[in-house]
Amino acid sequence: MDGTETPEGHERAARGGRRTRRHDPQRRRRILDAALDVLVAEGAAGLTHRKAASRADVPLGSVTYHFASLTELRNEAFAWYVGQRTAEYEALFTEVECRSDLVDVLADLVQGGPSRHRSAVLGFELHLAALRDPALRALTHEWTKASRAVLARFTGPETAARLDALLEGMIMHALLSPRPEPREAIRAAIEQSLGPADGSGT
Repeated sequence: MDGTETPEGHERAARGGRRTRRHDPQRRRRILDAALDVLVAEGAAGLTHRKAASRADVPLGSVTYHFASLTELRNEAFAWYVGQRTAEYEALFTEVECRSDLVDVLADLVQGGPSRHRSAVLGFELHLAALRDPALRALTHEWTKASRAVLARFTGPETAARLDALLEGMIMHALLSPRPEPREAIRAAIEQSLGPADGSGT
């Protein structure tokens, strides 16, 4: 023994000397998912290495091994979230064939549900953190571009930008309002933002 400490050694020490698995390819992902859970529950100010470790059920040393700073953990977690959300968002539109289909999908986004509530909270936490972090501002910019590109396939770029802004505001209102907005009112706002139907089907 040369006295050199290894990451595996740190993890055994953190677990009271018990041997851990040497190969755990999902550990980093579990830590990121756990960090997102903390961000939803407590916001960016509540995120710590220890809380992420507890939620991921991994040793504290494993979290600090993968993410040396809280900023790195937070930013990587947000990037992981944006990657997932971008793919999920695009998948929502795969069966849109007409304007009515499009309005239904967008109304569902606003009304949401438990999983979409979580996603919306993370989105707003990201935007709030991005006000003070240029790296996160770049991430939100790329995310907005991707979202608007999906909408633009059905609406054109100018309408997509207007619609994207409307959706963000309506989702924020839905999160904060004690009483859900009627679906008819949501659809009407989306229809108005889309503008007159041009007879093309979308």
